[in-house]
Amino acid sequence: MITLTPDDVKKRFGPLFAQKFLVMVDERAGRAEILEQCRARGPIEWDAMNRRRAGGAVSGVVVEGASMTIQARLGKHPVNFGAAAGSIGGQALEGVEVSGDEVITTWSGIAGAGVGVAACLPQAPGVLRAEYPTEDDLKIGGARTNHVRIVTPRYEKVCIGIDDTDTKTEGATWVMALKCAGACAIEGVEFLNMRLVQLNPEVPNKTTNCVGSALNFAVRPGKVSELLEFVRTFVEKNTFSQDTGISVYRGLSFPVESPARKWVKTEILTLEQAEREAKALGIIFIDRNGRKGRIGALGAVLWGNEGIEAAGLYGEHL
Repeated sequence: MITLTPDDVKKRFGPLFAQKFLVMVDERAGRAEILEQCRARGPIEWDAMNRRRAGGAVSGVVVEGASMTIQARLGKHPVNFGAAAGSIGGQALEGVEVSGDEVITTWSGIAGAGVGVAACLPQAPGVLRAEYPTEDDLKIGGARTNHVRIVTPRYEKVCIGIDDTDTKTEGATWVMALKCAGACAIEGVEFLNMRLVQLNPEVPNKTTNCVGSALNFAVRPGKVSELLEFVRTFVEKNTFSQDTGISVYRGLSFPVESPARKWVKTEILTLEQAEREAKALGIIFIDRNGRKGRIGALGAVLWGNEGIEAAGLYGEHL
């Protein structure tokens, strides 16, 4: 086994194009989520198609510009390069394993795709080290096959829903939520993205648009409480409303499918209904108000990782 740091990899192959590599784990669900960013869109799109085709640990891939998010199963899984194996190359995620405070992802690549897994990904910001089974795996390009284990810090995913921070005359929840994310400078906390979630516009007791905000973070073990305290303090200091709600979900998937995901966009829920559904899903509230903002905060978390449809009315698609 040959072990190299990202700097070692960079010295050996020269600086390449990976901008970020981060792995979040949800052991309860047996899942992982891998975020990868590249300097350009083309390699991301090509890698996404090849990894999906190869199977292995990959269960789903989403591409947004020059970023890719992979949904993966924990454990080792057989891969199948298929027709790509001999003629056009291929790339696969073979496994995702948790080892204490670290996560090990195992990769294989053929031809140019081998350069991606052996030389590009291992030098990405966020990587701790790369482990190559043999010296041959450090020979890149041509028709060679490369294998590598990439070791990264373990993260978990935390989605925070915020609603009802404005009034009919002051404020905008999405603005305050995004400022909150930008102000967070906690070591071991990575802001991933935010989402505006369109809730039921027919709700009578609202401001104008009836939109909640979801903030997604990757968080190192032991840092979740610090993040939640920061968000609660920031929101309480900057809200214009007495009805603000803040909800939190830790994990990559909900334990059950909830009808509340549809209800928040189509029905008029009571606070009691929202709190009951949240409890069933493992969603907690960290606001100190216990008021109606919890309904929209629940909706924000339920849709916080559901793609662009979160911004539309129920059933709307681009």
